[in-house]
Amino acid sequence: MFTLVNNVSALKRGAIGLACLLMVSTSQAYHHARCAVDDRDREVCLHDPARRIATLSPGATELTYAAGAGSQVVAVVSYSDYPPEAKEVASVGSHTRIDLERLVGLAPDLVIGWVTGNPAEQLDTLEALGIPVFYIEPRDMEGVASAIERLARLAGTEAAGQAVADRFRNTMDALENRYGDRAPVPTFYQVWDEPLMSVNDQHLIGQVVQICGGQNVFGELARLVPRIDDEAVLAANPEAIIAGGMGEENRHWLNHWQQYSHLAAVAKDNLFFVPPSLIQRPTPRLMEGTQLLCEKLEIARQKREHR
Repeated sequence: MFTLVNNVSALKRGAIGLACLLMVSTSQAYHHARCAVDDRDREVCLHDPARRIATLSPGATELTYAAGAGSQVVAVVSYSDYPPEAKEVASVGSHTRIDLERLVGLAPDLVIGWVTGNPAEQLDTLEALGIPVFYIEPRDMEGVASAIERLARLAGTEAAGQAVADRFRNTMDALENRYGDRAPVPTFYQVWDEPLMSVNDQHLIGQVVQICGGQNVFGELARLVPRIDDEAVLAANPEAIIAGGMGEENRHWLNHWQQYSHLAAVAKDNLFFVPPSLIQRPTPRLMEGTQLLCEKLEIARQKREHR
């Protein structure tokens, strides 16, 4: 296993040449630098568009591809499975433990970090080696579109990124205009099973529920991802339960609730599944996931009308 303490000096020596190539000292180069503010409110500037990009979370990978810079990605981390071609890119560990030696050896000229997901000390080491790190972690719909635009700016793929960002904004606005003012549906979104967990209204998934005209029964809890129990769900008595499950075709979480026949969502057969990849990453696939969730809540409304 790579040991940071023993290898940092070697990494620094190995990165000297890379750092020299990446740094341009003339004032003219600075004048024409490509700059963007990341999600830690830091301005990151590159002298030229990034040509060798490392993405250190599955979400960062997907957003970079969405920005039109997929061909420039030279390193990813585990579970970077979308788009499919990302699975062919060299992996440098997981988002929680990066193989810095392997990463530096791939000579990235830009690293895309995840604000709360990557080890801070490892990304600090990369910056100490002269490798620019741009942090992202969208927390709302505008943040998703903005991340795409900013990544496209740094990668020199502005036209492609802008087209995706505009489509995302327009689609999400259209869904909210269509469903946001419909009759509210008390909704429980199950994000995990053991321990049982949901989301509040500030969470991106909670925002999706609101776009669809759902009323998140745990929306006012303080934590973004609160832990709850069966008793809390029974007390809230949601009219619809939506689960992501642990896989694209794994719906077993919903079976658990069938034992509570008096629960409104069970009595009305409003137990719904939305593939987690479409709703649990802050990427353009939220368009598809939101559409599906809205359709599920619309089914619940229609059942009211046919009683």
